[in-house]
Amino acid sequence: MVCPAQKPIIVWFRDDLRLADQPALAAAKAHGGPVLCVYVLDEVSTGLRPLGGASRWWLHHSLEQLAASLSKIGARLDLLKGASDEIIPQLAKAVGADQVVWTRRYGAAEIALDSKIKTLLKQQGVSAESFKGQLLFEPWELQTKAGGPFKVFTPFWRAALALGDGEAPLKAPTILNGLDWDAAFGKTQSLASLKLLPTKPDWAGGLRKSWNVGEAGARARLSQFLEEGLAHYAEERDRADRDSTSRLSPHLRFGEISPKQILWAARHAGMAGSIAPRNVDKFVAEIGWREFSYHLLYHFPKLREDNFQPRFDDFPWGKANKKTLSLWHKGQTGYPIVDAGMRELWQTGTMHNRVRMIVASFLIKHLMINWREGEDWFWDTLCDADPASNPASWQWVAGSGADAAPYFRIFNPIIQGEKFDPDGLYVRRYVPELGSLASKWIHHPWDAPEDVLKTAGIKLGKSYPAPIIDHGQARDRALAAFASLKQ
Repeated sequence: MVCPAQKPIIVWFRDDLRLADQPALAAAKAHGGPVLCVYVLDEVSTGLRPLGGASRWWLHHSLEQLAASLSKIGARLDLLKGASDEIIPQLAKAVGADQVVWTRRYGAAEIALDSKIKTLLKQQGVSAESFKGQLLFEPWELQTKAGGPFKVFTPFWRAALALGDGEAPLKAPTILNGLDWDAAFGKTQSLASLKLLPTKPDWAGGLRKSWNVGEAGARARLSQFLEEGLAHYAEERDRADRDSTSRLSPHLRFGEISPKQILWAARHAGMAGSIAPRNVDKFVAEIGWREFSYHLLYHFPKLREDNFQPRFDDFPWGKANKKTLSLWHKGQTGYPIVDAGMRELWQTGTMHNRVRMIVASFLIKHLMINWREGEDWFWDTLCDADPASNPASWQWVAGSGADAAPYFRIFNPIIQGEKFDPDGLYVRRYVPELGSLASKWIHHPWDAPEDVLKTAGIKLGKSYPAPIIDHGQARDRALAAFASLKQ
């Protein structure tokens, strides 16, 4: 007779592809039985949003790194593909597991799926336990004085900070009793067979040059940022021409590092070095915005589909002209800071946060295109395409979201460029056809004298496009559209 402690336990990895500060993995280690680590690529369950292309690329390499890390401590990562509510119960039965553990998710479809799987496992005598590992605070832990969810960031974050930083992050296990199971259930998938990488064409060359995917890469990037960027974060985080942001968002998206690890490391760096508290606080507040986005997603599950503020349901969006939308996609709008951002996105799978706001405002307010079109494009092209932050941020820019920037706040892409890329270094990097243009003109080349353009090798409308819309006219049109809404 098999002793319960000797029965296998299954760790179901999802958006938590790491060993350190991984509560589900720690629980499996403490369980005492053999540990089976699995990842299920589920593209068929109802309501789950398929990953975009850049996220699929990242997932491939993150799984590769996780498998290598598990191998070093005595376990392996088994890859499966199909409906999670079929695979997980079948797998538990096939290997004789008495428990399945995982990290919680917060989308409505994911919650429903996980609840269903817990019920199915219970029916066959297998316990299931979920853990907090993706967030600092559970969405239900924070409530207003009236007992409802927060809709404004500042009081939300004040309430969150009042709960404290919690216990220290968990250390990674150094050894696991990995379960070496045979084909009783069926063969596991090879990583290549999941077909996560682009092939024809292979557009991921820029991504490969830009990122060190995996848990080790996340730790390295955090260390570099704490040493080189944190001390100037509050003053320089909006500068597109400088490496002043953490660039941790894709690592967070796939759980290669936890928010708690980042929080504790930032706090420690602030106490250990000569870093002004405002820099640490400003950086930690960015983690807070991510938490706020998940708070919204949990309490308002249709965040991607519906306007958070219903009055925007009557907003007179223009028709999503495919040609105009394509020019925005390709970074051919004629506004250099916008085009640089869109090209950075395509080349690297990310975009500077300040520039994200600029390009989003341009799509929504200059081109009068529904914010959902931009959210969809970012979902497909961002390595950090996050189910909470992506729609929450787009709605914030659109003015339709929680604690949103007012719609009548319309970014002037010229002024934004001059302020946050004063010498045009960011534009020159991603819009090389403007590389020889003097800084005085680089954010509005159409105003440059003809001889200056000629010397720089620029012919507007040919080597670089003329603006697809006049800023002043676009602003007036957007304000008129907003004025038509019932206040």
